[in-house]
Amino acid sequence: MSATAVHSLWTTAAEPISKIDAPKIEYGQLAPTLIIVGAAIVGILVEAFVPRRSRYYVQMFVCVVAIAAAFAAVVALAADGYGTTKAQIAAMGAIAVDGPALFLQGTILLAALVGLFTFAERRLDPVVHGNRVDSFAAQAAAVPGSESEKAAVKAGFTTTEVFPLLLFAVAGMLIFPAANDLLTLFVALEVLSLPLYLLCALARRKRLMSQEAAVKYFLLGAFASAFTLFGIALLYGYAGSMSYATIAQVVEGTVQDVNPALADTMGNDALLLIGAALLVMGLLFKVGAVPFHMWTPDVYQGAPTPVTGFMAAATKVAAFGALLRLLYVVLPGLRWDWRPVMWAVAIVTMLGGAIVAITQTDIKRLLAYSSIAHAGFILAGVIATTPDGVSSVLFYLAAYSFVTIGAFAVVTLVRDAGGEATHLSKWAGLGRRSPLVAAVFAVFLLAFAGIPLTSGFAGKFAVFKAAAEGGAAPLVVIGVISSAIAAFFYIRVIVLMFFSEPRPEGPTVAVPSPLTMTAIGVGVAVTLVLGVAPQYFLDLAGQAGVFVR
Repeated sequence: MSATAVHSLWTTAAEPISKIDAPKIEYGQLAPTLIIVGAAIVGILVEAFVPRRSRYYVQMFVCVVAIAAAFAAVVALAADGYGTTKAQIAAMGAIAVDGPALFLQGTILLAALVGLFTFAERRLDPVVHGNRVDSFAAQAAAVPGSESEKAAVKAGFTTTEVFPLLLFAVAGMLIFPAANDLLTLFVALEVLSLPLYLLCALARRKRLMSQEAAVKYFLLGAFASAFTLFGIALLYGYAGSMSYATIAQVVEGTVQDVNPALADTMGNDALLLIGAALLVMGLLFKVGAVPFHMWTPDVYQGAPTPVTGFMAAATKVAAFGALLRLLYVVLPGLRWDWRPVMWAVAIVTMLGGAIVAITQTDIKRLLAYSSIAHAGFILAGVIATTPDGVSSVLFYLAAYSFVTIGAFAVVTLVRDAGGEATHLSKWAGLGRRSPLVAAVFAVFLLAFAGIPLTSGFAGKFAVFKAAAEGGAAPLVVIGVISSAIAAFFYIRVIVLMFFSEPRPEGPTVAVPSPLTMTAIGVGVAVTLVLGVAPQYFLDLAGQAGVFVR
């Protein structure tokens, strides 16, 4: 047998490869994300090359300018009609530029800016060795309580890496609700999660508790990511494509050109149902819905409070955006399958969060269970499957995020010798010690409870109205009952602050710098404006409520 004959046994003549087309990227439409990623990379270079004394100010400047510029880019895109008439798919099908994406990106950027002010606060802790300190560990790599940690504190070190980490998390959050294929969704999920795992471990006080919180979040988050990835693999096997539009066409049976290699598995409903369930499970974990909520109270309690506030607000916005797009764009043909499951999840989330919150004695854990209950309320809007459902969820997320950051910013102010005084018993009589702080916190609690004239009432009303019109009236009844249960523990805290005797050895209220004052002030302003005159913002969310496919 000649050499050529042997050679031809395992090779065949192929067509010469034609030129690979260069990818076409619409940089203008991706500007908000690109600005944030660019600034995060600049932040890493700042850590490497700028002297330690100046880093804090340089990082702060880079962050504020980047977030403001990214927000301006979002507003410019919306004004240019990309949220309505010009909505389209950018970056070769990877990113959707449409109303919900732009609305949620704007919300995330504003929440990040307000959260950034709480990150940068340096007046709350007493001065250590002549240096002002923030909420983060002096040196993240030092073992808690070790000599190297004491030396780092004495030298006045601060972890300014938190600023680029914040920006990387924001970059992931901007892509997450706008992802238009499953691979982009997964990459965005990891980009937003990994910086948060690190940020949770960096508390200056109670470092061991903070590191435990980060490990719990990391392990459970890794599990959730694995489920998500497995779900993506099954959906790819089902539809032969990662693209949302193609998967939706296969679900509805309107797909045109079928790849012969995938023709056997296409239309296999077992792959579709299991894949969709696993994917939705990963997103419900990020949202903190029961029964995937186990990480929430521990992580909220252990993480540095500024990180908790930012995470509670921005992660929820991003994750609900991704969940909405998945259910409304990819799986509308499966509505009869996923709605009953979501009903069950929403019911146990509303009731579970509200009932367990009653037993909590730590203010951060109480806010964590409150956030679980809110995830249930927002799910009621998701279940509506109407345009009003989308716009009500968008409005609720915008209202909720500022109340949350404001509430956690107030928690950072109440302090004793060991740092933040988060045990509820220490908040007794706070209204007599510092009436202003207690009054502001009471406003946030009333907004969480959904009392009229606060943004919480407008948000809940919008979500419940959409759910009732979408045929989920029993869910609304359960939602109202859960709200009543939840109102009990919010009002209990208000009673504790204003109608209890202050303890002589109780905590003091630190006087913050203008940064935290701004964060709290913005929270109060948004809460009252969205409560008293919500119509403009409801209309804005209504215009932004149409997905592109």
